[in-house]
Amino acid sequence: MEKMFGKQEIGAVIISTLMIAFASTLIETWGLFFSALLAVFLVLIINVLAKKISGFYLESIVDIRLWEIRRWGVRPWQKFRNSFPIGAFLPVISKIFLFPLNGLVWTASLVFDVRPSVHRAVRRHGAYTFSEMTESHTGVIAAWGIIANLFFALWGYILNFPLFTQFNLWYAFFNMIPISNLDGSKIFFGKPLLWYVLGVLSLIGFLYSFIIV
Repeated sequence: MEKMFGKQEIGAVIISTLMIAFASTLIETWGLFFSALLAVFLVLIINVLAKKISGFYLESIVDIRLWEIRRWGVRPWQKFRNSFPIGAFLPVISKIFLFPLNGLVWTASLVFDVRPSVHRAVRRHGAYTFSEMTESHTGVIAAWGIIANLFFALWGYILNFPLFTQFNLWYAFFNMIPISNLDGSKIFFGKPLLWYVLGVLSLIGFLYSFIIV
């Protein structure tokens, strides 16, 4: 198995953790901030590991990065000179303009790319008659990240770690929105039926998250 995390991936996870925890608590108290920091870090690691492990079993490599956008409008000239790391700033932006209640912030800050491993590229038998990763493969990988967050949200509730449960549910919900390069887009186009199932579960969890704390 290839190296699990690259330096850029570690950096993306750390930046996302800091920005989400900061935006959610606005450092109301240091105790709350560090609790949020731990909860968010665990949520992101769970999601990332689920994707990397599922990708490994599909003989592919999953690369994690900050969610970036290149355009700010629909016209050809309405684009940034360089990619804008919206995943790093949207938690704070959302706190200010969209969700000024109960610590809720936008949490979908990481996206992933997938590529076939060297081992997959040289295989030509069984189910693997070609080396490319299809939309269906990518949808499955994205779905396992969502499933992992929903599963651990339940464990957070059982173990009485409500902040961890909340962030898992928020992360699953926002990532299921089928826009840009988020998980929801990958699942929607790769596994449409699975998207509806996970979407309903994520919505129920999201609504329930407001009565946990």
